[in-house]
Amino acid sequence: MACLALAACGGPAADDQAHAGGGTSSSAGLPKGSAQAGERAANVKSAATGQTCIDCHGAGGNVPLDPTYPKIGGQYRDYIAHALQAYRDGTREHALMSQQAAGLSDQQIADLAAYFADQPSQLRDLRGVHDR
Repeated sequence: MACLALAACGGPAADDQAHAGGGTSSSAGLPKGSAQAGERAANVKSAATGQTCIDCHGAGGNVPLDPTYPKIGGQYRDYIAHALQAYRDGTREHALMSQQAAGLSDQQIADLAAYFADQPSQLRDLRGVHDR
């Protein structure tokens, strides 16, 4: 379903630009990602969950719905790509994310990773942080 929404938003010229260069652009072996296409994909409701990426992770991936959900804005592109592939392939499991990622193509994962990696980061180093 997300493929159809992305195709409707971008059109052939946008697709050519987003996929130009061919080859892979990550350690995940994915095609080159487009942050623009990733932003569109982040706002497409999954048929499996009825949720978008933004519904749970918030604007730019930095305002999670729940404090237990990670901030993913500014995260390494390859980290996001590997995580989404693992959820999709079943080697990493989470009640929502496994369903959310199940129907994603390699291109959609590359695009989402490009979008969230390009966002301002609110990630922080947890070294020295102690449980109370």
